[in-house]
Amino acid sequence: MSRSVLQPSQQKLAEKLTILNDRGVGMLTRLYNIKKACGDPKAKPSYLIDKNLESAVKFIVRKFPAVETRNNNSLSDALISLQMVYPRRNLSADQWRNAQLLSLISAPSTMLNPAQSDTMPCEYLSLDAMEKWIIFGFILCHGILNTDATALNLWKLALQSSSCLSLFRDEVFHIHKAAEDLFVNIRGYNKRINDIRECKEAAVSHAGSMHRERRKFLRSALKELATVLSDQPGLLGPKALFVFMALSFARDEIIWLLRHADNMPKKSADDFIDKHIAELIFYMEELRAHVRKYGPVMQRYYVQYLSGFDAVVLNELVQNLSVCPEDESIIMSSFVNTMTSLSVKQVEDGEVFDFRGMRLDWFRLQAYTSVSKASLGLADHRELGKMMNTIIFHTKMVDSLVEMLVETSDLSIFCFYSRAFEKMFQQCLELPSQSRYSIAFPLLCTHFMSCTHELCPEERHHIGDRSLSLCNMFLDEMAKQARNLITDICTEQCTLSDQLLPKHCAKTISQAVNKKSKKQTGKKGEPEREKPGVESMRKNRLVVTNLDKLHTALSELCFSINYVPNMVVWEHTFTPREYLTSHLEIRFTKSIVGMTMYNQATQEIAKPSELLTSVRAYMTVLQSIENYVQIDITRVFNNVLLQQTQHLDSHGEPTITSLYTNWYLETLLRQVSNGHIAYFPAMKAFVNLPTENELTFNAEEYSDISEMRSLSELLGPYGMKFLSESLMWHISSQVAELKKLVVENVDVLTQMRTSFDKPDQMAALFKRLSSVDSVLKRMTIIGVILSFRSLAQEALRDVLSYHIPFLVSSIEDFKDHIPRETDMKVAMNVYELSSAAGLPCEIDPALVVALSSQKSENISPEEEYKIACLLMVFVAVSLPTLASNVMSQYSPAIEGHCNNIHCLAKAINQIAAALFTIHKGSIEDRLKEFLALASSSLLKIGQETDKTTTRNRESVYLLLDMIVQESPFLTMDLLESCFPYVLLRNAYHAVYKQSVTSSA
Repeated sequence: MSRSVLQPSQQKLAEKLTILNDRGVGMLTRLYNIKKACGDPKAKPSYLIDKNLESAVKFIVRKFPAVETRNNNSLSDALISLQMVYPRRNLSADQWRNAQLLSLISAPSTMLNPAQSDTMPCEYLSLDAMEKWIIFGFILCHGILNTDATALNLWKLALQSSSCLSLFRDEVFHIHKAAEDLFVNIRGYNKRINDIRECKEAAVSHAGSMHRERRKFLRSALKELATVLSDQPGLLGPKALFVFMALSFARDEIIWLLRHADNMPKKSADDFIDKHIAELIFYMEELRAHVRKYGPVMQRYYVQYLSGFDAVVLNELVQNLSVCPEDESIIMSSFVNTMTSLSVKQVEDGEVFDFRGMRLDWFRLQAYTSVSKASLGLADHRELGKMMNTIIFHTKMVDSLVEMLVETSDLSIFCFYSRAFEKMFQQCLELPSQSRYSIAFPLLCTHFMSCTHELCPEERHHIGDRSLSLCNMFLDEMAKQARNLITDICTEQCTLSDQLLPKHCAKTISQAVNKKSKKQTGKKGEPEREKPGVESMRKNRLVVTNLDKLHTALSELCFSINYVPNMVVWEHTFTPREYLTSHLEIRFTKSIVGMTMYNQATQEIAKPSELLTSVRAYMTVLQSIENYVQIDITRVFNNVLLQQTQHLDSHGEPTITSLYTNWYLETLLRQVSNGHIAYFPAMKAFVNLPTENELTFNAEEYSDISEMRSLSELLGPYGMKFLSESLMWHISSQVAELKKLVVENVDVLTQMRTSFDKPDQMAALFKRLSSVDSVLKRMTIIGVILSFRSLAQEALRDVLSYHIPFLVSSIEDFKDHIPRETDMKVAMNVYELSSAAGLPCEIDPALVVALSSQKSENISPEEEYKIACLLMVFVAVSLPTLASNVMSQYSPAIEGHCNNIHCLAKAINQIAAALFTIHKGSIEDRLKEFLALASSSLLKIGQETDKTTTRNRESVYLLLDMIVQESPFLTMDLLESCFPYVLLRNAYHAVYKQSVTSSA
């Protein structure tokens, strides 16, 4: 056929139609964008307000609705050609089910046979598009409805399926009202008006339930299809048509529901609320993922199909044509040559295929062979048309899989139904059985950019931002829901762990003892307390506990979160698991702090051991999350627990370190200073003393070795270091006050320092001293704080020795073998390392740092050193006054004094070591001087006759022994030279004898 046969208007028809379709979509996009912009005064384009354009706008408004219909016969013929396709697509769910539509396993023997059809492009053609063609087309050429029963039946079938059609995006057209309004003004159309009303009634009454049943069928059909293909992805080759049909069918039903949910007169609201829509979307996404993942498998299959079968069959058809003009012959020969040249190696080499030219040639060929008087009429060679349509489908399976996915399963329309979209998502999360499919909603956000067009670039940012915000919101809500479920499970597990705490076994032990001794206590008929573990005993598998429900709901939701490692939305990558990780970190942080149950008003706080039990129960649950989701829960633990070892977390909120540090300093140790609590060395704990006002807490339950170990486990080395630094800050403030008292008495102390061998002069000078009691009280407070720190350090050492025994032993070995001639700075570095591991040091590095910060600029180093020396003198000469205190009596049972003066031993040694390290003095010499002064002063009270002054003389004598025992710098030989050991022996005998008498 010569090109000259074509009329000028028919030249390049294929190219024109291709461009026109694309431009048409672009214009609609632009018009839609302008309309939406005009709805917002701020966003309204300035050119629409320009008065000079008013006449042009009025002309467009007047002219735009006018429609000229030409070639009614061509249009009606085209529409009637749908009589075989549309009714076949518009079947009920029961008919689909009976036909076993989309099933790969219904006929196992034909499973490997390629899916074929005479009308391949029509099998996955949008039902929505066909209904638009039928309804709008027959409205334009409505005359044929009165003359052709086939046309009328097609039109009525379409009218019964929907109440409205989508014009563009969320713009809908109410078809019954529009058609009725049109026909009411035309004579002789009463029958058509009655038809419209009947169809409207049918649509309102039955369309909802029909589409509901279709969605129900498609859920099971797509599930089966996705399951089979995930197991046997090779079937994507022969059964690709089934995949795209399934996607198209599901997409049509989803869009129908979305369109009608807000625009349908709801006689039965349930038909338009589908709580299982997420499942259908999920299976669509699963099929899309299979196509994307196994694209090379499909390419390999169809490349072989095109070269080995399609090319041969097409060549035979062409050879058998009786008439074949030159141009058509050239085109068809090119088809055969293109397909014959294909090979599997091209797929293996990753070559990019492009058959767009071939498809455009087929479009051209259709144009050439469809015009009147064509030498080769396509209508006379149907086999050629069927074969070419099949070939075109096969080419799309090679080079246009992404475009095919957009064509058959694009759901970017959800971008314009944000409210309905969010409502569906909430319904999905609320229904436990559907929460596993909730990932479908963020995945839909990846579709949104496909609805943009190059003719309207300004809306890309708007749609892109909407896709990002929705995706972020969905993933955030999913993570929150999972976090809440995990929190509920943790709460249940913490309750179960709490039942195993030692405090709860007292009643059980009591009952057992009473039962053994046959004592009847309590009320008759009192129910026996259930023992921990009863909840795990099931008599019936059908019994479901709350914990079972929580675990089931969590596993379902975690499946969704774990479904994809990441997704790309508008060039932004989202990782669902990171949302969950982030929320778990925040919630774990809040939960740990919350579980301390700290009450600032009443100063109540959870015992460290109980908090540790709860935290471990919480961590066990979090650890089990790794069974559901591929997240690094260890990273969560590290981030959260390391933050809890600091004073404030990353959000500036208080941590358990700050809460416990404040509580021990401001509550427990303050009550020690007030005389309500004493440190018992024998028990290595602080214990409440009997007082008029009972304390709200038992100090022993917060300070014994098990509690301090639990505290060390919780706070770790960093947290314990912060606790130590806080304790040292309090000590430094006491030392600052002590220095002020020394300065007030500096002259007297200077004389006493050199007169310790002159008893009369010492007695006279002592009377001139002021604030003696204050010095002893402050030193006792320092001793108490250091005793508490010693407990904390010992607990830390025990904990670290359990967790990192080799490292701790290495540090200990390093510390124990520091040569004496080592530079003090180097030695202090070693001490600092040792102290961080909880090891005791001759010189406390934390105390040295705290006291170093007190150096005053107005006082010379020599003066500072003198004050330090005189402080030791002040303490030494003040010790005898303790003998007159009733509370100074030594108790062998607790290995200390009830007024905590036994803590002076630690205070004197530690303060001396720190001060003389700072001032580069000899610690040993200064302590010898202290011992000489102290022993001399204490020997004097042995000569006193006043019983009030000497009532606890023996108990105070023991302080000297404690100081020497505590000191790494003093020896018993040195004490023997200053203070006869016989006095110490007699003092021990006296206090033990007095203790036995008191007990009797």
